[in-house]
Amino acid sequence: MVEVADKAKPPVCRIMDYGKYKYREIKSQKSKIKNKRIKNIRIRLATSEHDIETKTKNANKFLKKGHKIRIEVQLRGREKAHYDLAREKLQEFVSQIEEKNKIDQIIKKSGRGLDIMICRE
Repeated sequence: MVEVADKAKPPVCRIMDYGKYKYREIKSQKSKIKNKRIKNIRIRLATSEHDIETKTKNANKFLKKGHKIRIEVQLRGREKAHYDLAREKLQEFVSQIEEKNKIDQIIKKSGRGLDIMICRE
C-alpha cells in the first residue's frame, strides 16, 4: 500500500506492485545517464581554419550539453612521421574551445594518429 496524496482529506492510498515501481525507477535513472555520450571530432593536419572554427563551435555546444568530447587528429601516409605537428594542432584546437573544460584523458597515440578526451569542468 502506497500513499499517493498525503495532503488530501482523507489521505489517498493505493495498492501497488513494489517490484514494478522499482523497475520503473531504475529505468528512469538509466535514461538520464544515456543522455551523456562521447562525441567524436576529427581533424587533420590539412584542415582549414574555417572548418576548425565550425568544429570548435560544435565542441562548445557538446560541452554545454554535458557530453564528453574525443578529439582525434588523423594522420595519413607520410603524415605519420609528423606526430609533433599533430600534437601542436591538437593543443591549438583544445585552446580554441571557449567552454571551460578539463582533460579527461591525456594526448595519446591511436591507430590513425593522436587523440584526447575532454569534458566540462
